Amino acid sequence: MTTSEPRGYHGIDIGGSKIELVAFADDGGALAEVHRERIATPGTDFDAFVQEMTALVARGDAALGLRAPAGIGLPGIIDSATGRQVSSNVPALNGRLVVSALQEALQRPVAIGNDCQCFALSEAQGGAAHGLPSMFGAIIGTGAGGGYCVEGRLLRGMNGIAGEWGHWPAPAPLLIQHAVPILDCPCGRSGCMERYVSGPGMSKLHAHFAGGPGDTPLAIAARAQAGDKTAAHTLEVHLDLLAHALATLVITLDPHAIVLGGGLSQLAHLYERLPAAMRRHLFPGVQVPPILPPRFGDAGGARGAALLAKQMFDQPTTA
Repeated sequence: MTTSEPRGYHGIDIGGSKIELVAFADDGGALAEVHRERIATPGTDFDAFVQEMTALVARGDAALGLRAPAGIGLPGIIDSATGRQVSSNVPALNGRLVVSALQEALQRPVAIGNDCQCFALSEAQGGAAHGLPSMFGAIIGTGAGGGYCVEGRLLRGMNGIAGEWGHWPAPAPLLIQHAVPILDCPCGRSGCMERYVSGPGMSKLHAHFAGGPGDTPLAIAARAQAGDKTAAHTLEVHLDLLAHALATLVITLDPHAIVLGGGLSQLAHLYERLPAAMRRHLFPGVQVPPILPPRFGDAGGARGAALLAKQMFDQPTTA
């Protein structure tokens, strides 16, 4: 591919219920959307999944007028020793050699990152943290995960899991202080931070303190604002646990900004109160970076996947 040839990239965001492809033309260094399409995810049939992906990408090629590299974002990780997909919310993909199967079917380079990493890359290039020397994209939604970018480029690490802060252990002193039980995690460990700070985690905290069914995060926030003491206490405990996790990120990576994503990024009190809450978990002299709302949010998954393909298969460019 020479610089005089037209260039483009497919960004594909795979979820449990839908697959979204966005075809981008590389317009002088910026990505310009040309085509967008969503299909239902074939969740239990791997052969059907590959066939649907092949047809979807072919339609994207037709819209671009070229065979473009593909970047794909999906939940879970790839076992670095075997190359097989692990912990995906698409059952058909678990235990499969997804990368090699798609490369063979699509007949092109394929870059795969998890959905959280794609979110971070999209917010680092043209998003809320554009132009900053470093940033961390922290998703707090159905789960908790993230990605770390330096100079607009995603750093993935040896296993490709850099940014998996949701599987750090919640600190025992805080769990004891707040009288919160140690919860098992689907990853096979216990006490993972994701079990407390994600959307379902907040609901579990509320159920624990209320002694009954927990409410949704948005409903808990509304109840707290209306004066419900149990809901307010739930928000306080959730805030403290989240603040500890993000403060640990600051100590570990020292990003110039943290961009929140996922459903809980809609909660206004996080932007208002997290900096002070994080400061309590940092030693003197350490500044809390800006805590920013996302520019692209859920719409950034496919865009970030396309940027990942560009990062892996081409020279870095502006967004």
